[in-house]
Amino acid sequence: MTQKKVAVILSGCGVYDGAEIHESVITLLRLDQRGAKVQCFAPNIAQLHVINHLTGEEMPESRNVLVESARIARGDIKDIREAKVDDFDALIVPGGFGAAKNLSSFATEGDKCTVQADVLALAEAFAEAAKPVGLMCISPAIAAKIYGPGVTCTIGKDADTASAVTKMGAIHQECEVSEIVEDKARKLVSTPAYMLAHSISEAASGINKMVDRVLELTHEGD
Repeated sequence: MTQKKVAVILSGCGVYDGAEIHESVITLLRLDQRGAKVQCFAPNIAQLHVINHLTGEEMPESRNVLVESARIARGDIKDIREAKVDDFDALIVPGGFGAAKNLSSFATEGDKCTVQADVLALAEAFAEAAKPVGLMCISPAIAAKIYGPGVTCTIGKDADTASAVTKMGAIHQECEVSEIVEDKARKLVSTPAYMLAHSISEAASGINKMVDRVLELTHEGD
């Protein structure tokens, strides 16, 4: 089998204002274990805000999403504007509030949200090319913005978030932390991760399945 190339979009560094670190690392680890070649990307923009992860309070400073994401990627990361769909077989977006604050405005605007232009352009390109996409935690909230009405996804069981996702035109399917939801027509795979997980092992149980399924889908034409 040929080595598959996967683009991963990060949204900063830290659950409250960026990419969820455990979700991101589990994703990168599983992709590596399965022999995939990975390139991380992030938008070169300012974070919505900076949160003190010890106290949960906002801090009076500014940070850059690409610079912060580089912490998780050990410096091996590129501006999302450099990402070309033709170079990759699949796309995965870890969660964390960064997905709802930096990659989109879902945290502040709910079902009226928009997706950051470069993120949307890349995700739409994967959708149009019928290449598999994996979303986890809160990142499936933007599925309807990528695929349009009728897309099936999960954020777990949170009623308020599921309601907003439904208002945006998606079909929300409740899901246990260890399971995945697949929209077969669109090759979209989602899993709740830390929307439900109480431990890193619980988060990994669903993320590993999601990564495995995304990679399986890339081999369908082989």
